[in-house]
Parts: sequence; C-alpha cells; structure tokens
Amino acid sequence: MKVFVADTSVIVDGRLTQFLEGTEGEVRLIVPEAVVAEIEHQANEGKAIGHVGLEELKRLREMADEGRIILEFKGERPELWQIKRAKAGEIDSMVRDLAGELGATLITGDRVQRDIAIAKGIDVIYLEARKELKHRLEDFFDENTMSVHLKAGLRPLAKKGRPGEWRLVPVRDEVLTEEALEDMADDIVERARRDPRGFIELDEPGVTVVQLESYRTVIARPPFADGIEITAVRPVKKLSIEDYQLSEKLLKRLEESAEGILIAGAPGEGKTTFAQALAEWYAGMGRIVKTMEKPRDLQVGDEITQYTALGGRMEKTGDVLLLVRPDYTIFDEMRKTEDFRIYADLRLAGVGMVGVVHATRPIDAVQRFIGRVELGMIPQIVDTVIFIKAGKVAKVLTLEYLVKVPSGMREEDLARPVIEVRDFETGELEYEIYTYGEEVSVVPVKKGQKAPALKLAERRLKQEIKKFLPDVRTEVEIVSPHRAIVYADEFDIPAIIGKKGKRIADLEKRVGISIDVKSFSERETAEPGTKIPVEAEEKKKKIVLRVPDEYARTPLKFYGGEEYVFTATPSRKGLVKVNKKTPIGRELKRLLDAGIPIWAAP
Repeated sequence: MKVFVADTSVIVDGRLTQFLEGTEGEVRLIVPEAVVAEIEHQANEGKAIGHVGLEELKRLREMADEGRIILEFKGERPELWQIKRAKAGEIDSMVRDLAGELGATLITGDRVQRDIAIAKGIDVIYLEARKELKHRLEDFFDENTMSVHLKAGLRPLAKKGRPGEWRLVPVRDEVLTEEALEDMADDIVERARRDPRGFIELDEPGVTVVQLESYRTVIARPPFADGIEITAVRPVKKLSIEDYQLSEKLLKRLEESAEGILIAGAPGEGKTTFAQALAEWYAGMGRIVKTMEKPRDLQVGDEITQYTALGGRMEKTGDVLLLVRPDYTIFDEMRKTEDFRIYADLRLAGVGMVGVVHATRPIDAVQRFIGRVELGMIPQIVDTVIFIKAGKVAKVLTLEYLVKVPSGMREEDLARPVIEVRDFETGELEYEIYTYGEEVSVVPVKKGQKAPALKLAERRLKQEIKKFLPDVRTEVEIVSPHRAIVYADEFDIPAIIGKKGKRIADLEKRVGISIDVKSFSERETAEPGTKIPVEAEEKKKKIVLRVPDEYARTPLKFYGGEEYVFTATPSRKGLVKVNKKTPIGRELKRLLDAGIPIWAAP
C-alpha cells in the first residue's frame, strides 16, 4: 500500500485529486490536522484559497466514500500562533515531521518544502500538474483586448481597441456558469501562488486581487458582490518613450529638471503605459528606478524593482525608499490622502517622483494636492503635469511659485503668494492658485474675458452680504479691481452700512476692496449714455485726458474698454490731469500701453 502525506499547497489548488486519480494500486492518504487547521483559518477569514481548500477536502472525502482511497486525519492540531506563522514555515515543519514519523511519502507543490524534505531524507513527490479547465483566463484575450469582464449568467465581454478608442464586445455566445467561473478563479489563485511572476495582492472576504504575469485580476464574490465576477486588465501594447514623439523641449525637461512629475488622465486613457515607458527611459539612462504599486502591474524590466505596500501600508514602503534613495520612484495609482502625503514626503526628501493619478482635466491633478499639503509647498512637490488622453500626451503643465498681484487686480497691497500654472509648450498662463479670504481659489486665466479675480471678488461679496442680510435684495457690480458698488432698495441701505459704518467697514476688510452702497434708482440714472471721446496724452509725471469743451466742468465717468476706472470733473479747458504714481494713474498707463481705448460718459 502506498502511504502519502499531503501538505496545504497541493490541497488548495486541486492538484492532489488529479494526482490520486492517476495513481494505480491501493492508496492511503493522510491529511495532517495542521493542514486542516490552516485551511479552516483561511476560510474563516474569507480568503479564497481557504474556500478552495475546503472544496478539495470534500472531494477527497467523496473519493474515500467511493473506496478509491483510504483517507485519514492525523497529527496534532497547531496553536493559533503557529497557524498565523504558517508563511514562516511552522505548518510545513509539522507536516514534514508527521511524514517522517510514519515513513510516508510527502506530496507537495511548494519548492522550498520539497528541498527541505530532500535534505532531511524524507521521500517527496513534487506536483507540477494542473487540472484541466474548460476555460482559462488567457483564452478570452487576443492581441487587441484591453480587459475582460466575466460574470455568471452572462456572456463574456471584452474591451477591444486601444486607450481612448475601444469598444465593448461579446467574446463568445456561450453564457458562463457559476461553476466555470469558480474553477477559473481557483486556477488563477493557484497559479499566482506557484508562479514567481504571480502575486496575491489582496485577499479579503468577498474579493481577491491577483497579479498574474501581465494580467491584473479582480475576483469578486458574495457578500462583496451579488454574484461571482472576474475582471482582468492587461496592457495592449508596451511602448517606449520614443513612441510618444515628445518634443525636444519636453525631453530635455524630463531629463534635466523635472523631478516632481504627475501623469494624469481618465481611467483607460494610457497613464500606466506611459509611466512604464518613462520608468524604462530613466533606467536606460543609468538612473536607479523603483516603483510603488498595489497591485504590482507595471510591465517593466528586471533592472527596476517593484515594491508593494509593506504590511499593507504604503507609508512603510515610503520609509524603505527613503533608505534606498532611488533617483526616481514611480508611484502608481495615487488615490488616498495618505498616498499624496507619502509622495510629498519622498519628493521633499530629494527623491524624484512620478505619480499616476486619475483626472479628467490636467489642472485636476494639481487640485488633488490642495488641502492635503500646504499650498506654498505644492510647486516644490509638483513641477510638471503630463496629461494623457487616448494614449497620447495631450498637454503638459508647469508650476511656479511667485509673489504677485493676481491677474485682474491692480493694487500693490493685494499682492500675495500665487502659483502660476502654465502650458509648458506655449508658456501661456492658464491658471492661478492663491488664497482669497479664507478659501483657496483655482482661477482660470483667459484672454479676452473679464478678469477672473474680479469674478471671484463679485461672487465672494455676494456670499458675504447674504450671510448677515439673507432677505435683502442686492446686486453687486465690480467696477474696478479695487472698487465695488452694492445696489439695494433705499430703505435697506442703512442696514447694509451698519451703525457708524461698522458693517460695511468689516465687509471691506474681509473682501479686500472698497465698497460703495447705492440705491437701484441711482444705478438707473448712472447708466452710461453716449460715449464721449477722450484724448489721452502721457507726459513725464502725469497723464492728461482731454474731453470736448462742452463737457468742461461736468462730472464724467472714465472707462478703459468696458471697465470703469474713475470719476472726475474736467477743468474749464476740458482737461483731467492724473499723477502717474497714483493707483488711477498706473491703471491709465496700463490701458495706454495695452492700446485699450479710454472714453467717458455722463
């Protein structure tokens, strides 16, 4: 009679029953209690391999009931600490000891277990065979398949094409059964445990995430999902940095000065593919490159070490990288607040960082840092944003930290720290990020439109008025970067101004501009009528405005383009003289330099 002792590795993947079915003669199979305890512990924790192991034990019992084998359970049940240290070899040691005591042949699928058994003089059989499946994961993929979506009761579906240009199509007409999906899921988990290129990245009740070669697979089961489902994603094509046809200007920046890089884009647009190409480009230049991934699905060369979450925490992985000090670290799939803080810590420590983030617009990638790190630190952390769309580099943004007056504001006392976000290729200013009151504002800057700072001030002023006078009907007009008019009904004006002007003074302080309060009737009479031509002349110390003689000694409002500038009464000769050093003088000079026409109205 042949006597075998089986360890956990061959029970949790179906190889043992396959081996026994092909064995001739009478067989006595001994399953150590230590193996049963380990499988039970894994099943109680909701892990996929635990449930697979229980199904295999039931199949072994069926074989025993049919008289094909003699099934026995022997040995001591391990302590809890031994079960928890199973990966350290505690359970394997108990299995080997039992096989040695009984003089039995050990059956294993674990290379380390096999080698130690040989060293100790224990007979051992190493199983490599896998059970035959009707469907394997790879069968649903072809060279154009990006991802496969399998669910019980439905036809298998696949996304085919390339990032940005794909279609969802049925792969087969046959409806998948729950049993077929369970067998496929068991096969995926078993192969990941045995294959050096496979990893079980997550195994929780209801969900298992597996990286098997180039396939990133998510297996979902109840109670997490309403039924068993398998989703597998694979890169369609591996590209090099040369395939993206980047400009020489951008390549020079990436090589010489870019050290805080964000690769942004919507899901499925090709962010990870570009990150792989960038990582191998840096490695090819002799740089030390590491990756931080969970799961580890970047397809990179052997010279690039791929790290995952140490002990389930990326923070610990970051601590290790601070000791390793690579030239560049690729941080794939940054989503949580902790991920952005780790990225910032590593970047400020001098490590070149390349982060991959989900974003529908390029600026959204920068906004993900707002509130997570101090505003003034963002340009030190992120200097280049590369936006990927349809597998191509669609836009590149750069960040710079300045102290300036935001666009649309003119008063020097409104100067503040501003982050300028520019288009890298054209140098055009696209956004400004700064604090306005207590809020952080991301303001688009576009030519030919009303100054964004004025729009922001108008919105803020309306909000502040609503706070203390929610039922008062008001309208706000920002007439210049440093002046606003609030229109209200005549009887509501005292409430807006407040006792001794305290309320309006507090409002001016919070918003940062001077405020006039007028009635709606005043606004109706104040609407500009016929445009009065103005001749403007710049002298050494003054700007002289001349209007027709008939408007001499008549109060006039002066405009630059569509914006109100100031009100003045021309002299009897029709002249208005403004010192160039005053705020109004500086504004007039700016208008003249820009070629913006100046006109007046009663």
